[in-house]
Amino acid sequence: MSNLQLRVISAVVLAVFTLGLTWLGGLPFRLLCAAMTILIFYEWTRMCRPVPATSLGFLPEALLLVFIGALIAGLPAPWLLLLVAVLVVVTLVAASMRQSSMRQSSIRQSSIRQTGQWDASGLAYAAVSGLSLALLRDGDHPGLVAILFLFAVVWATDISAYFVGRAVGGPKLAPSISPGKTQSGALGGAVGGVVAGLLLAAAAGAGNLAVLGAVALVLSIVAQAGDLFESWVKRRHDRKDSGTLIPGHGGVMDRVDGLVAAAFALYVIGWISATADHPAQGLFPA
Repeated sequence: MSNLQLRVISAVVLAVFTLGLTWLGGLPFRLLCAAMTILIFYEWTRMCRPVPATSLGFLPEALLLVFIGALIAGLPAPWLLLLVAVLVVVTLVAASMRQSSMRQSSIRQSSIRQTGQWDASGLAYAAVSGLSLALLRDGDHPGLVAILFLFAVVWATDISAYFVGRAVGGPKLAPSISPGKTQSGALGGAVGGVVAGLLLAAAAGAGNLAVLGAVALVLSIVAQAGDLFESWVKRRHDRKDSGTLIPGHGGVMDRVDGLVAAAFALYVIGWISATADHPAQGLFPA
């Protein structure tokens, strides 16, 4: 079986599984978000932790499990956001205290500090990713439409950018970070994302298509920025893929880098339009 066939099969299976849990919403979708959060943090730490620097033990993992429990239990959004901030601060403080208490070489102390910073960043990245998706979906119809809108924009952006970039070529978008991405692909991805988002919104009966078109454009740009961010993290740590869990695609982060960035952007937009606990209702009124 060729790598392309493997990628297509993996993508279809993942899409069907994800859409099924998205349709169910509620606890099943929160469990999906929790699993994704755990896998993102696992891949992040495997990339970013230097082998000797294990000074914090399993503290970051234990803190992440606290967040996972709160997410699955359905803690209100303000408390979840506060919890994420507290856990990140605890991770940074623990690393700082550990660094101060060790009478070792400056290289070892620097390694401890960097590990704490990367662990804290990974904890925030993973937790906010799961939180944004879970709160966007909620358990109502606006939440379902919001997630489907998000999927449509991000997936169309990825597909359009790939095919337009290969067909047109031209100047590179960010050659020092991701040599394969082109400016034409980024533009094609943005157009594809907006079109797909508007088609989904129209099919769902949304009336504010002009606003949603602008939102789709923002999400497409943010999704591509999220993709570049993960590429930068991988390049920073000399990794080609974030993991090997998904055949033909690499790791979970390799598949959801743009999605989770766009999910957070959509969550913030919805929060501004409505409430932190029901952000989708501001964009897709019932």
